[in-house]
Amino acid sequence: MPDYRTIRGSAVYTYEEKRSRFIATAAFADTEEAALAVLERVRAANRTARHNVYAYVLQSGRVRYSDDGEPAKTAGTPVLEAIGHAGVSDVIVVVTRYFGGILLGTGGLVRAYTAAAAGALAAAELVQMRSVVDCALAVPYAQYEPARRLIEQAGARLEEPEFAGAVTLRWRMPAGQEGALCAALGELLRGAAAVTVSPPHFAPF
Repeated sequence: MPDYRTIRGSAVYTYEEKRSRFIATAAFADTEEAALAVLERVRAANRTARHNVYAYVLQSGRVRYSDDGEPAKTAGTPVLEAIGHAGVSDVIVVVTRYFGGILLGTGGLVRAYTAAAAGALAAAELVQMRSVVDCALAVPYAQYEPARRLIEQAGARLEEPEFAGAVTLRWRMPAGQEGALCAALGELLRGAAAVTVSPPHFAPF
């Protein structure tokens, strides 16, 4: 699966059109359950709102949207298109509408839902998700510095070491790039210890 962009946490943006308020919430959601949980939280916080329109796009390929009572293709579709335009996935956007008493027409609704969703996505922090592995290795104190240098030179992200009877080093690096580093560490330690490598998974890097 290729690298992809998503957002960190959540962001909120409010847009007003002819006294109607459109409150857009964009949030990270990497499963359908997580997306629906965000939707339910927004609904619970806005029980008096006329509509809670939403769309979500998951990296797994699952896509879903709802107009929630608005005319067809005036609400959910614009929100979905805003997500596509932002180039992100594992994201849900919920746009809550508080009706202001003035009808907006289909064109006005499309503009408002698009602007609200795009505003929330623009306010969110973008992160690049990569296929990574998490690694760990316990080394004698004498080999701590040379092992640390090898790991850093490989472009890995090293955590704070744990000092006990030995030094435990933990790091994250792009999946598929760990082989050469493991070989170099094995040579440094003369095969006395092996690197523990997690299965590949997606995470910010």
